[in-house]
Amino acid sequence: MDLSAKITGIKYTPLLCRNLNTFTLALLGKALANSSVFILDIDQKNKIALSWWVSAKRTRSYPYARIYDSLGFSGKKVTIIPVIKDEGKEGDRDFLQWDTVSLMSLLGVYVIIGYYNTAERSQRYRHKITNQRFDIDYIKTEIRQLLSYQSDALHWNLSRIDKIGKIGENALESYQKISKKLKVEMHSWNSAEKRINQLLRGKTEFMKLSREYAEQAQKREGMTVQPKERLSGTKAVITITNYLGGCYYFTSDEVEIKDDRIYLVEGKHSKLGSLPSLEDIKDGLLKMLLFSNLEDVKIGSKKYNHVSMLKLTVAGGFKEQNLSESQKSNLDILRKEAQTNNFKLNII
Repeated sequence: MDLSAKITGIKYTPLLCRNLNTFTLALLGKALANSSVFILDIDQKNKIALSWWVSAKRTRSYPYARIYDSLGFSGKKVTIIPVIKDEGKEGDRDFLQWDTVSLMSLLGVYVIIGYYNTAERSQRYRHKITNQRFDIDYIKTEIRQLLSYQSDALHWNLSRIDKIGKIGENALESYQKISKKLKVEMHSWNSAEKRINQLLRGKTEFMKLSREYAEQAQKREGMTVQPKERLSGTKAVITITNYLGGCYYFTSDEVEIKDDRIYLVEGKHSKLGSLPSLEDIKDGLLKMLLFSNLEDVKIGSKKYNHVSMLKLTVAGGFKEQNLSESQKSNLDILRKEAQTNNFKLNII
């Protein structure tokens, strides 16, 4: 099922954000090694909420949950995303896509496009690396530039995209050094160089290239049911446009149509626990943030009133008495967040 929708603005009150630890700029390396999202105390006047993505791909390591946790901070929210993440020939390789940056702009999150420059050799796989770390000096330089930047996240993010080709070159150079030092074979240099050369042609080429990959990924995801999903309805692909003409490609795990209403469902499943993990739930909440702000939802030319729903399923059935005290507390907050932001919460 193919849907289209629009977003003209974001209104959402997050309630389940965790308390963030605070680190000074001098301890940035330690902070990135130990915390997925934190407050960075730069000086007496400047603090930012900083998160980082393990990979450029949004389906790895819950980057949406990290972004969600930063949304409770009232100041600037910043996220670091690697332009490339190459785990070696026996691992994955992901490239940053335009739609990821565009989505961050929509959420008011400033993006620092980074690259890894150190790593360790995997103990399990001959040609795989682990514990990759960002170039800290480069990240600090970007943060200092951001402090003096007066425009909004959209304009900052567009200015970073103009430099993406050069950042990609730095990433490839770093991976060549890592490969040589650790004696680990990486993915094809030729295909990586081809991709970077395309990025060097500028923002328009990056957007075009990303759009092609995003559409392909959307179609694949729309045809796939993950093992952790326990859903009964039809999957749908949703193409969302914003007031700037940007497009975002998403899927809804389940869609149900009742008269003139269409239910857009994001599903999270727990196979072993008494409730899906908090990271899974927060990942779903970022989808609710988007879905609850949709307008003009259509299938073809027919318009529907839409209802956003977060569905949590538990193998063997949900029993609230089996929850821990912290789970009960989180569930109470989650129910309040659903009510506050006008989406449905369904627990089965």
